[in-house]
Amino acid sequence: MPTPHDQFFSLVHEHLNQQTLVKLVLGNYLGPITDLVRVQVRPVTIKGQACLSFVHRHQTKDIIKNLPVDEGLKALQSMVGQEFRNAHLLTPSEEIQLAISKKGKATLRFGKSENNESTSQEHNRQKERLLALDRPFLTALGVTDAKQTLIPAMSRKWKQINKFIEVFSSALASSQLAKSPNIHVVDFGSGKGYLTFAIHDYLANSLALNAQVTGVDLKQDMVELGNTAASKLGLQGLRFDHGDVRNYQAGTVNVMIALHACDIATDYAIHMGIRTGADIVMCSPCCHKQIRPQLLSPHPLRPILQHGVHLGQEAEMLTDGLRALLLEACGYDTQVFEFISLEHTNKNKMILATKRASGAPDKAAETLAQIQDIKSFYQIQEHCLESLLKAEGRLPSASSAKTTHSV
Repeated sequence: MPTPHDQFFSLVHEHLNQQTLVKLVLGNYLGPITDLVRVQVRPVTIKGQACLSFVHRHQTKDIIKNLPVDEGLKALQSMVGQEFRNAHLLTPSEEIQLAISKKGKATLRFGKSENNESTSQEHNRQKERLLALDRPFLTALGVTDAKQTLIPAMSRKWKQINKFIEVFSSALASSQLAKSPNIHVVDFGSGKGYLTFAIHDYLANSLALNAQVTGVDLKQDMVELGNTAASKLGLQGLRFDHGDVRNYQAGTVNVMIALHACDIATDYAIHMGIRTGADIVMCSPCCHKQIRPQLLSPHPLRPILQHGVHLGQEAEMLTDGLRALLLEACGYDTQVFEFISLEHTNKNKMILATKRASGAPDKAAETLAQIQDIKSFYQIQEHCLESLLKAEGRLPSASSAKTTHSV
């Protein structure tokens, strides 16, 4: 006759195969790790492979390990009864508990489930890309309270953080970094560090990558705030530096982020990304002061652009459009789209660039000619990013671009 332990894991196998396993929770820990509270296990799909995601809940941090199903089941069987005396199996309709007494007697109990979570593998894969509210850093930064419940005033910020991770996750999957175990991210203008902590959590815990994430800010108090929180949480590979994007020495960068850098600070940030060979560049520009005073209102647009609001919108479109084209000339594929504001302003545009794979067609000559045509039409004399790239010899001169265009 099968033991309760065998019966329990037979049910685990059955619900996994039927895709009705919502989650497993292991409790009553007896092992040597003093601050380990419990382990939660969910079925997920990562890069097309069925896996079990183990979340080891400690008092101040979570550690996530994703294992192929067979390997994960072996790990589970070795943990239950040896390190954990309680195991709960949750399905859409019932909760099954395996309880092991101090004397080693195992009992299987069945009850009605009060769980409302979806068991869809597609749903779980989507959730895997987003953050859970019980992440410790959210409490440290004041997004959730001590019970890990969302603070109502932070609901908008919570949505923004998740949206950012969603966009980043998609960019990462389509980039050359998708197969890299080591990633260095630099976040310029990191502020209170909401996104800096979030991207570190996603890379280090959700994806189990060797991630080094650096937040850079001009305000020393924000730097100290971030470093203090990271230290208290015991986070490895996360730090905050005091610095200016114009002269910060970043070393090798894989992902360059700059959200709401004012005016030409965005150009310096993009230049930093290109110069350091970043595979992903993410910018949400703020203010567009450099181009606007240079603009002439060409015929037949003059009657429209006589209105200041239209001229401002035109300056914004041209500044960011030229930034995207300059990135393309330097070997990136770019997207410009509306993004949820991360600072509660109407500045919600994002420039997202991913480096092209080696061997992809060179679009530099054609793109530079397009840039020159646009500048000539609007009589734009200088664009900061273009000047920075030319100063390093990364772009040919305007006359060279015209010659290439006329051939």
